[in-house]
Amino acid sequence: MGSGIPIPLLLPVLSALHSHGFRPVSGNLHEPLLILEGRDGAGIRLRCLSERNIPNIRLLWSDGNGRNLSGIPEPRDSGKGGSSVLLRPGSGNAAACRILEPRSRSDTESIVVIAEDFFPAASPWIPALALLLTLGLFLLLAAALRLRWNSRILAQERKNQREILEEIEELKMELEEEIAKFQREQQEMEEKLERIQGPLVFRRAQSHAASVTPAELRGNPGMAREGNERSVPGSEAAAVAREGFSQGKHYWEVELGSGSGWELGVLAEEIRDSLRDDSVPSVPEEKVAGLEYSQGEFRLPGGKLERNSGRCRVLGLFLDQEMGVLSFFDVEEKQLLGSLPLRISGNLFPFFRPGWDGNVLGIRPVGV
Repeated sequence: MGSGIPIPLLLPVLSALHSHGFRPVSGNLHEPLLILEGRDGAGIRLRCLSERNIPNIRLLWSDGNGRNLSGIPEPRDSGKGGSSVLLRPGSGNAAACRILEPRSRSDTESIVVIAEDFFPAASPWIPALALLLTLGLFLLLAAALRLRWNSRILAQERKNQREILEEIEELKMELEEEIAKFQREQQEMEEKLERIQGPLVFRRAQSHAASVTPAELRGNPGMAREGNERSVPGSEAAAVAREGFSQGKHYWEVELGSGSGWELGVLAEEIRDSLRDDSVPSVPEEKVAGLEYSQGEFRLPGGKLERNSGRCRVLGLFLDQEMGVLSFFDVEEKQLLGSLPLRISGNLFPFFRPGWDGNVLGIRPVGV
């Protein structure tokens, strides 16, 4: 509802009686009561009420120009009839509510005249607002055209960017292929170089050939391990060389036979003496350095293997006490099997353990 008019406001009305085929008001039929509810949007809301409870009455609306208006019936909670209507500008500034009582064929009418000032006035800003709306629509259209143009430019730029990215991906793939090719060639070159260097390293080690003579002992420097120690079962014989090496570089070769297990390496002098007396039940791990072979696999505790498995018929051992390294070579392949940093110092003795299967290990003269 609008403001500026008291709600509800009872206005003086002009009553008139009309025949229109009905009898004038008489008996219980009274003039309808018109109530000005107040402003409602662009118009004024009016209510028309029958003061008495008369069944089957009809309430009809018309404006100052004689045109019929559509009213909104109100609930008949108290039995009295009622209706409301919205009177808009241009309706003649007047409204009439007419009550019809079909049974007695009588009617009565109330009219209200409302000054023009009571109607909501059109705002002077409306033309300016219309101009602003027109200008806004024009700007919106211009912005839409500009956006469309920018979208085309952006789409072309994105297309160009995709093409550039595709070219970059192609170049990247080509680069990766070239890198992979280079890595393969480098690996092949390293393998060739290793194959060339392997025999050279082997020949360099072989140039330090030393005389080694094994002597059989009752003890065993190899076999099983318990923690950081090696057990020494007396049921398996081992051999330790008579010669010991305390400095320099020394190389010797051992024929391994057809056994499924063996161990070759060096051990400390104190361990050699204990094994000779058969007085040591176990050997500390740091006092023995050796390469083990069992069931087709090599094992080098504390060292690095170049090959983990395969058959080796002749093993070359190179003791470099200047560098503190013990190396093992496959003599027939002239390639390094593995190397082991030495944790033993002092006088070191080569040892030979052939295993349990009756295999025989033999010293082979270097150069054969």
